[in-house]
Order: sequence, then structure tokens, then C-alpha cells
Amino acid sequence: MAYVKATAILPEKLISEIQKYVQGEMIYIPKPEPARKKWGTRSGIRKQIDERNSVMKRAFKNGRTIDQLAEEYYLSVETIKKIVYSK
Repeated sequence: MAYVKATAILPEKLISEIQKYVQGEMIYIPKPEPARKKWGTRSGIRKQIDERNSVMKRAFKNGRTIDQLAEEYYLSVETIKKIVYSK
């Protein structure tokens, strides 16, 4: 995250208002909720995990046991349960 000087981008009136609450400190202003990306969407990991979970759910429905899936995917039994029993 790059440091940006407030006087370079914010109106003077807004800076005066912010100074009522904080002076000389660094503050983080988050993106609005709709502009945020969910974890893993940028790298593609989220999609890979979702696909893996779908494969696990199908395997479970086709008779694979939770213990077998835990061993195959190197995940705990509790994690496998959360995946196969989720909607």
C-alpha cells in the first residue's frame, strides 16, 4: 500500500474535518464493500478450493468415507465434515 499525502488528494475542508479526530497519524481508509474482492478471487485459489470441495462432495455422495477423504486431501476429519455437509 503506497503512502499518499492527504493535501495532494483531499479538499482542504475535508482535511480540516478529519483533523478534528486525528492529526499527524496514518489512517487507513478501506474500500467500500462492493469494491472489495473476496479472499482468493484475485489469485484464483478460491475457484480451485471450490472445485476441490465439489469433487469431495460428489465422492462422499458416491460412497467415499470421511476418513478416506481426509487422508486423500490431507485435511482433518472435522474439515471434511464441514465441506461435505455444507450446502
